[in-house]
Amino acid sequence: MRRRDYKEFASGVSYHIYNRGNGKMDIFRDEQDYLNFLKRIRLALGKTKGAPVSSIRLVPFEPDTFSLVSYCLMPNHFHLQIEQCGEVPLGKLLLKVCTSYSMYFNRKYDHTGHVFQDHFKSVPVQSENQIAALSAYIHQNPATARLVDSPEKWAFSSYPDYIGLRQGDLVDFDSVLGQFESRDEYRLFVENQSEGILERTNIEKLLLD
Repeated sequence: MRRRDYKEFASGVSYHIYNRGNGKMDIFRDEQDYLNFLKRIRLALGKTKGAPVSSIRLVPFEPDTFSLVSYCLMPNHFHLQIEQCGEVPLGKLLLKVCTSYSMYFNRKYDHTGHVFQDHFKSVPVQSENQIAALSAYIHQNPATARLVDSPEKWAFSSYPDYIGLRQGDLVDFDSVLGQFESRDEYRLFVENQSEGILERTNIEKLLLD
């Protein structure tokens, strides 16, 4: 059965957001690409306090309009776990970030046409345990794809921040780490991610092909 692709967003709800390159092409081809996408997310979220002045023309939303819970950028796709905190639809955030990144990508690689495949896909997260399990799934992506042998070795996800290896401030940890006694306990949860966890939390309903 085809999973429903939700586009009606609601305040106070977290979503699993996914999109990949047009024709499954790589959309992040070097470190600069990953960092430029993350920079656009930071700007759009209004998390610019103390950050260097950017030349990117992107009007930010008011701080706390959205909350980024976790993320992982892979060579040909990305996963974002985001909460819509107010009435501004989440789609406006994605449109702003992806349009700006597409312009950057097309200039850099002399590319013509769409960078991303169709519209992004989204599924709402229904419960606290799904929020934690989804973050673990997202953080496990690079290891699952065998890009690294353990998820903390992938620099372009929020996992190093979650377990204290990096002091980033792009993500908001509370909704996930508040369910664990410590960062080490969360690390064990991610490392033990398995089909059993997926079944117990019904996370399979949140995964998008």
